[in-house]
Formats: sequence, C-alpha cells, structure tokens
Amino acid sequence: MKTNSLEFDAQALREKILDLAMRGKLVKQDPTDEPASVLLEKIKAEKAELVKEGKIKKSKALPEITDTEKPFDIPDSWEWVRLGGRYVKR
Repeated sequence: MKTNSLEFDAQALREKILDLAMRGKLVKQDPTDEPASVLLEKIKAEKAELVKEGKIKKSKALPEITDTEKPFDIPDSWEWVRLGGRYVKR
C-alpha cells in the first residue's frame, strides 16, 4: 500500500481490516462485557433444550482447539471455538 498517494491496494486494505477485527483490535475491549465463555454456555444449554424437545438432532462433539492451532492471541474475554458444519460433495 502506498502511503504518499491516493493509490492503494483495496484488497490488502480489506484483508488488514479483517485481520484486525479477528484479533479484537478495531475497538477498545470493554472489560465489563460478558465473556464469550458465558455466551457459549448459554448456547450449549439452549441447544440441549432443543434436542430434548426433538426440534434439532444432537450434534457430534468437536475436539478442543489446541494451543498449537491458535494462529494469534485474542482478547482475554474471547474464546476459540470450532464451527461444525456439513460438507456437501459436489
């Protein structure tokens, strides 16, 4: 990216903004915000209730994320989680 002209690489700028957002660096982190671990527990309880009611099927447990898999540090109140999903063979 050129800093001394109006010409710039828009794709590189988008990538940098996304990178900063994923690291929690775009806004000041509020220490009074509910930690992600609390939200994840609420989601887990809600999913368990939906399974109990027969509204959704129980999903397979995903393996924990190891420290070697974490590509960068995130704010203390954040959590690394795996996202489950179905893959469709095309």
